[in-house]
Amino acid sequence: MTAGDNWRERRRAILGDDADLTTRLLDEMGTEERDDEEVEAEHRTSRLAAAREYEPQARLDEELQLRLTGPDTEGGALRFQWGDALLSPVENALSVAAGTPVQLELTGVSAGSTVVYARPVATLAPTEPPAMDAPATSAASTGMYALTKLLTALESEEDIREWARLFDAVDGLARALGKYGLNLGMTWYGADGGMRRARLTERGRRHVEHLRETRPRDQEITISGRITELRESGWVKVKTGTAKNAPAYDVHFEEPEKLLRMRPGLGDNVHFRVRFRQHLDSVGIARSTEYTYLGPAAEQPPLPLES
Repeated sequence: MTAGDNWRERRRAILGDDADLTTRLLDEMGTEERDDEEVEAEHRTSRLAAAREYEPQARLDEELQLRLTGPDTEGGALRFQWGDALLSPVENALSVAAGTPVQLELTGVSAGSTVVYARPVATLAPTEPPAMDAPATSAASTGMYALTKLLTALESEEDIREWARLFDAVDGLARALGKYGLNLGMTWYGADGGMRRARLTERGRRHVEHLRETRPRDQEITISGRITELRESGWVKVKTGTAKNAPAYDVHFEEPEKLLRMRPGLGDNVHFRVRFRQHLDSVGIARSTEYTYLGPAAEQPPLPLES
């Protein structure tokens, strides 16, 4: 029996023995196959439209469904180690996508595969009523819009640099899923009756791993400032200004003996040519930076004074 058959059978059971009425209503609904989530979203939209006939500011309760699939999920139970490893990364990814902290709370678990039901933690109602034409949106809904778009792009192995700020959060979620060999299906029911869906499967996780790989990018720069720290292993910290928040750089000497021959002292002013190396991932995020000494740099000549 398909998912589309499921909702039709439930509708027949509700309508009872009135065969003509049942047939007519099902014909009006159409004959295409739809899964239960799509049917539920349509029912929610219809309920909201009916409620707004009497209360224009009516909203539906928001809900997040997480469907875990994998070799150990047939029993429909949520193992403690899965919950500990997965639920926090989901909440973190949603918060990063929303641009503000979003707290989720667990409301239920059902069988089939393992389906987890959650909702945003309720916040205090605003002191002023919303405008009549204000959309029924929330931080969680805004975050889910961005998060589901990113997950869909990962599953399609597309360029995701548009969502670079979310990559680390989703990377943490992908690592947690990979640790237990799980796939994640995500369905969001918004307060406006809308529905958004996405998933992160092994294919998406492999794409995340590929995007995580780094490549070096080198650039020669000059660092000028005073020495604030010295280490015999060949490291010098150079602070570029006198202010407390002035940038400071850890410069590495590949040959520590070269540093010793220079006989530098704390507080000395120096001008170094260095190789600035960044290790960039495929999203464009710098995962590490290195400053390696190349040689002395000429002091910058003073700027000419205007007469």
